Amino acid sequence: MRLLALDVGKKRIGLAICDEEGRVATPLHTLNRRGGKADLDAIAEVVTSMSVEGLVAGLPLTLEGREGGAARQARRFADKVGAHLGWDVHYVDERFTSVQAERALLEADVSRKKRRDVVDAIAASLILQAYLDGSGRAQGQP
Repeated sequence: MRLLALDVGKKRIGLAICDEEGRVATPLHTLNRRGGKADLDAIAEVVTSMSVEGLVAGLPLTLEGREGGAARQARRFADKVGAHLGWDVHYVDERFTSVQAERALLEADVSRKKRRDVVDAIAASLILQAYLDGSGRAQGQP
């Protein structure tokens, strides 16, 4: 089953997809947020063009493992995407995924501008891989 992952931010949404067997997550690209229905339609277009069958979203939980403001905003947006597509959303604890992605890009000596363009998609792939591996599911998730 091909899944799409979202790393939801205020300005950008990182997207990642997995292979049809659900084994390997790959960064797709980053959407610059335009707001409202435009964001939902952009994601729906990816879903259609890539034959996606499920949705995973990262929750930036606090260090204590609770949902703070950022997690509530991410959940609100992902729930809107799920409703728009008619799907349930699976959530993954995404603490430190952006830091891990940034670190990997620094180690690969990627320029600052290029890092900004791809870090969210790489973070989305880390979120999706954690879901596929069964190691990052947020509380209350199947």
